[in-house]
Amino acid sequence: MQKRSSILVNMNKLTNGKKCQVVASLVEGNSIRATVRMTGVAKNTITKLLVEIGAACSEHQDKVLRNLNCKRIQCDEIWSFCYSKQKNVPSDKQGEFGYGDVWTWTAMDADTKLIPCWLVGLRDADYANEFMHDLALRLSSRVQLTTDGHKVYLDAVDNAFAGEIDYAMLIKIYGEEHSNDTKFSPTSCIGTKQVAIVGNPNSCHVSTSFVERQNLTMRMCMRRFTQLTNAFSKKIENLQAAVSLHFMYYNFCRIHQSLRITPAMAAGVSDHVWEISEIIDLLKSN
Repeated sequence: MQKRSSILVNMNKLTNGKKCQVVASLVEGNSIRATVRMTGVAKNTITKLLVEIGAACSEHQDKVLRNLNCKRIQCDEIWSFCYSKQKNVPSDKQGEFGYGDVWTWTAMDADTKLIPCWLVGLRDADYANEFMHDLALRLSSRVQLTTDGHKVYLDAVDNAFAGEIDYAMLIKIYGEEHSNDTKFSPTSCIGTKQVAIVGNPNSCHVSTSFVERQNLTMRMCMRRFTQLTNAFSKKIENLQAAVSLHFMYYNFCRIHQSLRITPAMAAGVSDHVWEISEIIDLLKSN
């Protein structure tokens, strides 16, 4: 009997069709091991392709997602972990980025559902400032911004927009914590409070519902974001690449159910629905 490892395809022999199969599997929420079984491509080859195509997707979106005519932006952060859970990080890796808790900052245009920028990092003031400055540079006009009550947003938004924004926080009020038998269920939200921070935000549009719904999309479409998973990222580079590929597919390839077009088309960034083969072609331009 021929050993399975001997029939797996390596990177040098991957055709464009096989690369499309790999990418299609990954963006639909399959783990790397599941993708190995489905496509017959070696695990290390899939990881190498993911890192390369993730970098290409990041570079392309950094170029084209500029001068955006957004009106309402919602921001949020989503938790994941890398290498191990925070409590299991080895002592020699404590405090080193890429080991333990990792947060992905996301911004969403409430009208077009476009994700104009994101940042994989920590949930602190430095990353908040970097994220907000990146967002500000991509917008062509004044916007209304809504975030949750995370306090680091206050200085970050002020530093990035210098008051030229209508900004409000939506602070959620939670009930009592669950008992141990339901410890994996989220605490119930029993109310919200709107707090106007800068400018004149329209209270009707103070919301984070769309960007929080994107958290579910991320967890469904990236296996490494699934909670209680063993498919977590082992290296921070792999996590960053997976996020870049996800948003490339989400923005340019996936038709939004309510829009009937892709977010990139709705935002005027693209004139057609991208095929996965076009994402593969980004490798040639790098």
